[in-house]
Amino acid sequence: MKSSNRVIFFINSETHILDLAGALQVFYEAGYYGHPYEILYVSDKPTQVSSARLRLAGLEKYSRVKVLPGDIIIVPGFDLQQLQAAKNNTFFTWLREADRLQATICSVCTGSFTLADAGLLDGKECTTHWKYTDRMQTAYPSLKVLTNRLFVRSGNIYTSAGLTTGIDMVLHLLEQKHGPEFVYRLARELVVYIRRDGEESQESIYLQYRSHINEDIHKIQDWIIRNLHTKITVEPLAALIFTSPRNLTRLFKITTGITIGQYLEKLRVEKAVSLLHRNNKIGVITRQCGLQSENQLRSIIKKHTGNLPSALKLGGR
Repeated sequence: MKSSNRVIFFINSETHILDLAGALQVFYEAGYYGHPYEILYVSDKPTQVSSARLRLAGLEKYSRVKVLPGDIIIVPGFDLQQLQAAKNNTFFTWLREADRLQATICSVCTGSFTLADAGLLDGKECTTHWKYTDRMQTAYPSLKVLTNRLFVRSGNIYTSAGLTTGIDMVLHLLEQKHGPEFVYRLARELVVYIRRDGEESQESIYLQYRSHINEDIHKIQDWIIRNLHTKITVEPLAALIFTSPRNLTRLFKITTGITIGQYLEKLRVEKAVSLLHRNNKIGVITRQCGLQSENQLRSIIKKHTGNLPSALKLGGR
């Protein structure tokens, strides 16, 4: 029977446990929040030994699994000393058929080398663990290997940078299927940052400008979001990560592409518009957004939306 909620993990020899477990845990927790997934583990052998020497048994032969268009296939990273042994033309044919059916095909960390060997990444943008991006570009010159990216989407194929970025990639996939509210709840359960590389114009400002991997800047962004109702200046932000205001200002712009002031204003506009749509009063919105006056609120709303608050379903003062 056709399943639209099926995930197939392909286990190579010397698979890295965290590359497998991180993505797996997201799908596992999704079931507790109302979206269960059928999970299959396939390989070319019934038993594989992980890079941590943990034996993974009971693996189904991949060729016995008929891929469906709605399936998600994930190839976790593995020890690249096994790369030559991992070359399997029969498996590559199976993967290419999955690609033809437009199944979603993903790699975590060095799993991208398997996708490259299968020819699925030819001419496409992709990524892998930062230690191996140069090696990958050299070995597969037709690829467009990107650096400093959590994950990269090229059509129905996703490649992630490694280790915990597989979690970011899977959260993004689940957001596409089940919406942002579901993913926010899931991320809180997993106690992880919501970070993604998507460039969708409708993306919430709470998710934009977070495709970087600088944890200090993530910490600053989280603090700003939690304290949006207060007066925020650079000095206390810099103190959070034990740096100078000047260095933080420079680092934030380099990392996110916008200034702290621009980021703060965008957040306040999104929150204000959300509160307006719920018919909150102007004074309440002004205070909750940390603005100095109602005139300032009207000014930034007009600047960013082209409308006055009264045009955004304002219920009155």
